[in-house]
Amino acid sequence: MTKRGPIDIRHGANLPHWTREGATYSVTFRLGDSLPRAAIQRLLSLQRTSERKSEVGAALTLEELVRRSREKHDAYMSLLDEGHGECLLARPEVADVVAGALKHFDGSRYRLHAWCVMPNHVHVVFQPLDGHTLPEILHSWKSFTAKQTNRLLGRTGAF
Repeated sequence: MTKRGPIDIRHGANLPHWTREGATYSVTFRLGDSLPRAAIQRLLSLQRTSERKSEVGAALTLEELVRRSREKHDAYMSLLDEGHGECLLARPEVADVVAGALKHFDGSRYRLHAWCVMPNHVHVVFQPLDGHTLPEILHSWKSFTAKQTNRLLGRTGAF
């Protein structure tokens, strides 16, 4: 069993990112066009409202923090499942690029437990192995798949 370290909480572009040495993660990453701008604004507004409520009142209980986190997560997943954008991952040749990238370092950089390529996003459950971090692994997958897919589709720019 891997020793688990303390939880490190840092803020990403829109959501907090929690990491812990030895942890197993469930991660979702998406295509750049998978959420309409108005939907992103609604999610950010929901987050700001939640943060303002917690600033006004007493400290939130763990149950309240979990409830709010689940609400945000469920809203985000519902929007992704609506199938916005070009849904390029529905194309078998594009999905194969992503699947190959996920499986490539399984056993050397991380232990891959489960994954699913959806039309406009990807779900992965994995555990980083010693010497490899969550941000490093995610950057590797996203950077590689974006470059390879753009090359495959004859495109450039954000994927």
